[in-house]
Amino acid sequence: AGRKASLWAEGDGMQGLGKGQEAAAEIGADAGDLGLNNRGTASNPESAADGLMPGQRLARGVARALRALDFASLEEMIPTPGLRVDLMALGPKGEIWVIECKSSRADYAADRKWQGYLEFCDRFFWAVDGDFPTDILPAETGLILADAWDAEILRMGAKTPLSGPRRKALTLKLARQAAGRLQGLRDPGPR
Repeated sequence: AGRKASLWAEGDGMQGLGKGQEAAAEIGADAGDLGLNNRGTASNPESAADGLMPGQRLARGVARALRALDFASLEEMIPTPGLRVDLMALGPKGEIWVIECKSSRADYAADRKWQGYLEFCDRFFWAVDGDFPTDILPAETGLILADAWDAEILRMGAKTPLSGPRRKALTLKLARQAAGRLQGLRDPGPR
């Protein structure tokens, strides 16, 4: 309730339900669900007392927002040895999104692996906070504005559908990693 569609219309910089409705239909959500942000950052100060690093706070906010779109997400997902994405999300139609959370310009500049993530998702997004200089991010990638509590999709990433075998393999990896973590929480004993 009280959420508004806020997907930026690509190229014209204007907000509009027309493009938002198209994007919502594409991922199986209502256009009203795309307005993910009810951020209230001034009334919800983020505290280091939560024990999370800045990128982890962004990932938490993005995961909460994606849940509203019926996406299940997993932090620090390993799609293949040597790569670890900040957040991988599985949508209601089987689509796979990768979200990289960047807390500063230096964090972004140090990331040398992000292009290797593109072959493991249907859409790629950057998640950043309101102070991040978004003009340095590649225009063909998605953009999510986030804080520790919520997030808002500002720009959809280019759609590059995965092959069937790759999608199946990634879906199985995501399910097994998530189940393994849940089992570890329930029974932290010997593995």
